[in-house]
Amino acid sequence: MTVYKLWSMQKNQKINGWIEEFLASDPPRSKSLVMTIFGDAIVPHGGMVWTGSLIELLAPFGVNDRLLRTSVFRLAQEGWLGAQRDGRRSSYAITPDAMRRFSRAFRRIYAPLNVHWNGQWTLVLAADGLDAPARGQLRKELLWEGYSVIAPGIAGHPAGDMEALEALLSRLGLLQKVYVVQASEVPGLRARPLGEMVAEGWDLSEVAAGYGKFVAAFSAVPGLLAEAGDIDPEQAFVLRTLLIHAYRRVQLHDPQLPIELLPESWPGARAYELASQLYRQLSAPAEQHILTALRREDPSAPQPETSFHHRFGGLQ
Repeated sequence: MTVYKLWSMQKNQKINGWIEEFLASDPPRSKSLVMTIFGDAIVPHGGMVWTGSLIELLAPFGVNDRLLRTSVFRLAQEGWLGAQRDGRRSSYAITPDAMRRFSRAFRRIYAPLNVHWNGQWTLVLAADGLDAPARGQLRKELLWEGYSVIAPGIAGHPAGDMEALEALLSRLGLLQKVYVVQASEVPGLRARPLGEMVAEGWDLSEVAAGYGKFVAAFSAVPGLLAEAGDIDPEQAFVLRTLLIHAYRRVQLHDPQLPIELLPESWPGARAYELASQLYRQLSAPAEQHILTALRREDPSAPQPETSFHHRFGGLQ
């Protein structure tokens, strides 16, 4: 990946320097960056983008035409994107199946940390009739959803999202092939508290370290923004994209445990506060750049949908 380009203007050179240093120390893979930009910037505007606009959006990150076309080709092969041609021009859009997964993932990313525990666990019991490939796929998807395998054939979570679980099982064709139950402690029985299953089911050290790294990387940005005053729309877009790209890399590995079952001084809370603060500051100018790039190829590109303004508890 090439070095982030410098603007000719001087007033925000410190922000340019931070971006250059960040990209040099932890350069994002182009394919993963395309996914971030689709989810964060393109989905709110209808989920479709012409290649010329996508090239413009990726250029500040050093992703050239060849890298971009390779990335979107692979994403199309994997079922994330669908391609269309109009004469010599081509466009890419999120496929319907991918849109459902995007929606779920990005609801998690932008949602406040307000999951509380009602004392129950959701358990998914794999029936004996499942073959090995189905069991493997179910395990993989449940782990991605934040569940832990607490015993052979049994996955559990203390704050399972029933809507997400039903969608997951339906997508895998397993809705009628597994058992889903909710379990709570038996009153009066002096067994181990259910809350202690968290320590056995999840090793949160890597997630905590990831949140700590995120906070360390972005903690200087609020000061840089305050010093800069007005920020160039393209700079705001680059910063917002890097912010979400780094945050989602950690957050999507977070099992989303209830607040009551998390360790004290959980770093995810500080990471969310910082991400929320910066996203609110950057969104308005970043949206100017996004809409300009989209409308350069498609004058009818829409304003962001209403749900966009609900991100991180509400944008200005």
